[in-house]
Amino acid sequence: MPGGYFVHNGQLFREGKAVISPDNRSFRYGDGLFETMRIVKGDIKLKQFHFERLLNGMKLLQFDIPEFFTPANLESDILALCEKNRIETGAIIRMVIFRSDGGLYDLDDMRPNYIIQSMAFHQLPPVKDDGKGIVIDVYPDTSKACNVFSSLKSNNFLPYIMGVIFAKQKKLDDCIILNQYGRIADATAANVFCIKEKIIYTPPLSEGGVSGVTRRFLLNELPIVGLKVEESPLSVENLEAADEIFLTNAIRGVRLVEQFKNKKYTPQISKVVQRLWKEKLA
Repeated sequence: MPGGYFVHNGQLFREGKAVISPDNRSFRYGDGLFETMRIVKGDIKLKQFHFERLLNGMKLLQFDIPEFFTPANLESDILALCEKNRIETGAIIRMVIFRSDGGLYDLDDMRPNYIIQSMAFHQLPPVKDDGKGIVIDVYPDTSKACNVFSSLKSNNFLPYIMGVIFAKQKKLDDCIILNQYGRIADATAANVFCIKEKIIYTPPLSEGGVSGVTRRFLLNELPIVGLKVEESPLSVENLEAADEIFLTNAIRGVRLVEQFKNKKYTPQISKVVQRLWKEKLA
């Protein structure tokens, strides 16, 4: 992520400065977590959800969390970085948390290290935005386990990376990742929602998907605006039989789906959901 400067453990460094060693556990084993946040005019959108997910994940991975490692201090680091990089309107933040250096079994130091990077909105790669939606399919080569770690934004992200590569090879905009039971977990960088007979469905986290902050926001907000939403296991056949599909994440918001496999959709309620996200968070 270009940006001039980055933060490592509370200190500012110029991009390109090496701050991790060959023994870095995230590099070696994917031992850690990450958060990707959206900032608009100094406001970290859904920051409570982001920091709750991060700290809960760190507790689950048994990090020793020091007293100074608080949402307030992390927010201060993030905003100072944006100011240093002269990003005044909108920014994308990526924060990586990883355990101290060590081998597979020598886990004497369980404290977190962290790196924060920033990027201006205009530096994001362009995405399809023609009002009709995106084209998606299923990534067929692997599945995601359903376990206590499935909902984490883990640094071990291999199924999603391979799904992105598959999507590019097949000229798709995204791919659905299935769980170990052949049902819908999520997409490569998004949670999955579908609409059938005006009811909005999304898989529960027990189905293996990442605990997305936009997903959480919509589960809270959709009933308030009169839209019915339910958490329910979903199959590929459910998506094909749906009236609409949309994907969500913290950076891109709500992305309408035009086609899944051979089925085409006309977004209607999805556009209402997309407009709600833009009004509240864009």
